[in-house]
Amino acid sequence: MTTRPKAKKYRIRRTAAAVAPETEVEAPEQAAGAGQPDAPAESAGDAGPVQPAAPEGGADGIGSELDAIKREGLTGRQLRLARRLAQKHNLPATSDYDAVRLLRQKGIDPLQRSNMLDLVVPKPEQSETGKDEPQMRIQLPQTVVPGERSLPSTETMSPAQRRDREIGEIQRDIARRRRRKLMMLLTRLAAFVLLPTLLVGIYFYRIATPMYSSKSEFVILQADGGGGGIGGLFAGTQFATSQDSISVQSFLESKEAMLLLDRDAGFKAHFQQSWIDPIQRLVADATNEEAYKTYGRVVTIGYDPTEGVVRMEVAAADPDIATAFSQQLIAYAEDRVNDLSEKKREDQMRDARQSFEMAQQERRNAQQALVELQQQGAILDPEGVIAGLRARINQVELQLQEKELALAALLDNARPNQAKVDGARGDIQRLNDLLTTLNAQMVDASKGENSLASLSVRIQMAQADVLTRDLMLQSALEQMETTRMEANRQVRYLTVSVNPVPSQEPSYPRKFENTILAFLLFAGIYLMISLTASILREQVSS
Repeated sequence: MTTRPKAKKYRIRRTAAAVAPETEVEAPEQAAGAGQPDAPAESAGDAGPVQPAAPEGGADGIGSELDAIKREGLTGRQLRLARRLAQKHNLPATSDYDAVRLLRQKGIDPLQRSNMLDLVVPKPEQSETGKDEPQMRIQLPQTVVPGERSLPSTETMSPAQRRDREIGEIQRDIARRRRRKLMMLLTRLAAFVLLPTLLVGIYFYRIATPMYSSKSEFVILQADGGGGGIGGLFAGTQFATSQDSISVQSFLESKEAMLLLDRDAGFKAHFQQSWIDPIQRLVADATNEEAYKTYGRVVTIGYDPTEGVVRMEVAAADPDIATAFSQQLIAYAEDRVNDLSEKKREDQMRDARQSFEMAQQERRNAQQALVELQQQGAILDPEGVIAGLRARINQVELQLQEKELALAALLDNARPNQAKVDGARGDIQRLNDLLTTLNAQMVDASKGENSLASLSVRIQMAQADVLTRDLMLQSALEQMETTRMEANRQVRYLTVSVNPVPSQEPSYPRKFENTILAFLLFAGIYLMISLTASILREQVSS
């Protein structure tokens, strides 16, 4: 059940211009009054002032506009609404059609305004006879051609029907917007994701030159031999040769290896052939940097520190050439390993050899100093000379004591033999003279810079120096021998565990994987740009 809203009556105050005689008062249109009750008697004064209509044929332009408006088939309700809007905006309208014209000139469309009175469906009033008879009421002036049948009003539907119609229009509009947005989304996806992916797939499946890879593996080993200390703990493991393996990997990935490969195997010439696709082909006058980029793309080297294995993969347009490239690179790696081992051995042996030669020279100098000291005094053993002098002095002193005792024994007699006494005294005198001479020699040997004592001390120091140099020479010799053994254990060997073999099927490009990767890449870029654009648009709108 629909409750009809009650709308207030629209009243227009009469002005001084309303006193003029009414020139155009017509009955309501037949179509508009068919479903509406007659206005009450008191509403006759609410119809508003009736102004005299200006002659429509006064100006050709205005007349043609009014004729066009009349041909639109406007209803009486719409014309009354136009007259009310004209009164509200103080427009000098002479008729309903003139009000529509003036409102349109001012930029106001009177036909788009909604009114709650449109929801009212009036009932026809019954006469005293019980029949529905329309009552004559005075409305706003309308221009209706007598005898012409007016079009039926479109405002006679119920609120439920209008709501259903509006909901349907909203749903259709939403569906149209969704279809339009979906089509725009599909268009963008096709332009920015599907089309680039299709081009990439066409390149990989139709244009890209197939590349054949040759895989190989090699290990850098250390020479067998025991070693003490921390170095012996890592001997025979991958940790002992990890630095050499990393050095070889860096060498094979360097520009030096590329230049050697181009010099010996023609790396640039192979990738400059005309039948290779333009993306992978090198230009005729390619620089070393451009060739090195291609080298880094076709040569892949990896080192596994857990196993100590160096894995190498070389790709080329011909399988035999790829195998030749791989073998050449392995030869370069072996030469580099030998160079590294030789340098290590030379460094270690050089220091040990220098130490040994220095010890030899010092020992030779000490021996030469000893010989010079011995030649300087013309005595090979100064200590022996001093010991002999000391022994002679002791012997002379003993003989002197004996002679003095013998003389004392002779003198103890009452009448000693004078000849024996004189002989004993002569022997004592001679022994004293000899002792004095020997003591003088001893004093001369123990005093002064050139004395036997000083010479003996210097000879002893030279002999000690010679002994010290002998020990140092022996230690240097042992160190050199130990270093030689250690250097022999530092020798590195490159052992190829997997030899390169020509492949029968191309390994690159990986068509399906690369196409899927390109699709994911383009989709990610599109998603990132879309999110960024939506965030910026939201920030700007807010």
